[in-house]
Amino acid sequence: MSENCLFCKIANGSIPSKKVYEDDEIFVFHDITPVAPLHLLLIPKKHIKSLNELEVADGAILGNIFLKISSLAREFGMSEKGYRVVNNTGEFGGQSVHHIHFHLLGGRHLTWPPG
Repeated sequence: MSENCLFCKIANGSIPSKKVYEDDEIFVFHDITPVAPLHLLLIPKKHIKSLNELEVADGAILGNIFLKISSLAREFGMSEKGYRVVNNTGEFGGQSVHHIHFHLLGGRHLTWPPG
């Protein structure tokens, strides 16, 4: 974990969050500024700055995250009608927190382009 990272602080409990799920590798919590009725953030506990910094060894963590996305979509009733998974990478990709994370959005018709 990184001492100065917002998401590392959320995962280690030093900043409160509305936690949904936690295991040894990942942490899931509600976004504080949701853009959909369901807006969860899934993060690895390991500090990885973005998709650009992934290593082969991180594949298992990403697999765990995507399995949890599928499970949460079912749990929250999103799998039937659909949902969106978003990852923003870098400045032009809209990444505002430099800790890899995935947004799980659902509960309404999501238009494209987003807005």
